[in-house]
Amino acid sequence: MNDTPARLLRLLSLLQTPREWPGSELAERLGVTDRTVRRDIDRLRELGYPVTATMGATGGYRLVAGSALPPLLVEDDEAVAIAVGLRAAAGIAVAGIEEASVRALAKLEQVLPAKLRRKVRVFGTALSTPTADGPAVDPEVLATLATTVTNRERVRFAYHDESGAESRRNAEPVGLVPVRRRWYLVGYDIDRDNWRVYRVDRIDRPQPTAARFTPRALPAADAAAYVAGQRTDWDTPTFRLRLTIDAPAEQIAGRLGDDPGEIGAIDAHSCRIDTVRDDSPEWLAHRLLGLGVDFQVHEPPELVTHLRTLAHRIEHAVTTNPGPSTGAGRTR
Repeated sequence: MNDTPARLLRLLSLLQTPREWPGSELAERLGVTDRTVRRDIDRLRELGYPVTATMGATGGYRLVAGSALPPLLVEDDEAVAIAVGLRAAAGIAVAGIEEASVRALAKLEQVLPAKLRRKVRVFGTALSTPTADGPAVDPEVLATLATTVTNRERVRFAYHDESGAESRRNAEPVGLVPVRRRWYLVGYDIDRDNWRVYRVDRIDRPQPTAARFTPRALPAADAAAYVAGQRTDWDTPTFRLRLTIDAPAEQIAGRLGDDPGEIGAIDAHSCRIDTVRDDSPEWLAHRLLGLGVDFQVHEPPELVTHLRTLAHRIEHAVTTNPGPSTGAGRTR
């Protein structure tokens, strides 16, 4: 890379990653010699960027936090990844996250070069995410819980059950897990001496206790696996969903709020869904009708009943004679 300004920008982009970069690795990434890397690091320091260096086999260069940090520099694929993530954030049931995502996306576009700006805008207009119609989670509550998970710090909070009754909980939190339109906290309940899965939208007034803990052995590979294994223990009722849909699997994937792997291809023109869900029959019925293809519901019976109710309403709407449709002769 013989273009010095372009190489310096590329070097800054690499150094913005929070890690130490060995000089040899930077040289390989930039396609230059170790001596050129050292010279470019000196140029960045002359420009006021706080680049530190550590010696030894595990040493390297790092851009430290400070007032002279450079503007955001991202690669093409990084910009696309950010745009996709911000767009997808609108569907994760955190209060106010959609508006915040739009603001962040607008700020990102302002600092990007024209080529990347166009690419990000293409993703912004083309991507469509399901509306988060589940209970919204307070972002402050989510942030507090995330901090206690990271710090391995016990947390106390008020917890409301399905009827609204409140209880006090003292837990060792080990993970936050988003599942469709809800968030769950996995933790060891000290008072109940057992693992629990808490719905975050039912958690109120979380208070870190400053008491650190050593994580116990979770009876699962990780928090997400534990939540998946405890589906039948959640407060939200679950049911078995079995569908046959007259459309290719790739045409249906993601349109029913499904997780990867829930849809299986039958042939090139049809697919099936056989899984356990916690969605309401009303939500699923409207999503199914919005697919615009034929389908057959095998389970659950509640979904079949709701679809029949909708069918009767639709039949009544199209067979009842509403009278002349013209506006002639109308009076106010």
